[in-house]
Amino acid sequence: MKNHVWRPLFVVIAIVIGILLFRAFYVPSDFGAQERGYTFGYHRLSNEQEWKDYPAKYKGNDYCNECHDDKIEELESAHHATIPCENCHGAAFDHPDDPEKLVIDRSRGLCIRCHSELIMPSSDRNDIPGIDPAEHNQGEECSECHNPHNPSLEDM
Repeated sequence: MKNHVWRPLFVVIAIVIGILLFRAFYVPSDFGAQERGYTFGYHRLSNEQEWKDYPAKYKGNDYCNECHDDKIEELESAHHATIPCENCHGAAFDHPDDPEKLVIDRSRGLCIRCHSELIMPSSDRNDIPGIDPAEHNQGEECSECHNPHNPSLEDM
């Protein structure tokens, strides 16, 4: 073969060898799919305990129910029963100590994420009451007219 074929081939081989050498020194030996396969993707086995020790930001509705059982009861009989409290109230990471009171997202955008009219064939998304944000009370927050804990279909 001529030089114009061998030179690029050697360059490609050199690049591949360089990448493999870099990977051998840079990537930890315990990085991979491990014995559980690809369920959890590639990760460092020695890093698992670090993540287990990391405090959870989101606590779930059971945690909220410990102090706010009246709100949970109200919510369970409403259309928003399946939505976790922390979707609107933010992560309860260190609550009730820091912050003492969670910041409530009352923005119109939060409600519009689910209640903007979308046509999605073969999806439960069509069962959610939708509005046209450009037409429906533009410039106002939804919580001014609707109780987020117990919104009624008649209000919408």
